[in-house]
Amino acid sequence: QVQLVESGGGWVQPGGSLTLSCAASGAISSISRMAWYRQTPEKEREWVASVGRIGSGAFSDAVKGRFTASRDDAKNTLHLIMNNLTPEDTGVYYCQAMYFQGGQSWGPGTQVTVSS
Repeated sequence: QVQLVESGGGWVQPGGSLTLSCAASGAISSISRMAWYRQTPEKEREWVASVGRIGSGAFSDAVKGRFTASRDDAKNTLHLIMNNLTPEDTGVYYCQAMYFQGGQSWGPGTQVTVSS
């Protein structure tokens, strides 16, 4: 089992930037892929980005060109770099780990608020 903890959320004005981090601990070698999701009270949880073990990434159309992801394998940490934020990016951001043998784990989430 893997434990995930997100950090880096907060308040930012439109056009600003934030970097989220997801620190993983436990059975790291069992992780096949990691992803970021976000959720607001009005919407279902929405996929944002995925990063594979070799670092390849995929991003939703809503964030493509504005968000990037990076991995720090030495610290077992995944980062989500968010630029040119808009109010529509507001939500709780969750980190997900998917396992080679199936199944997944989630972090508790970190709040991102974009407003003026």
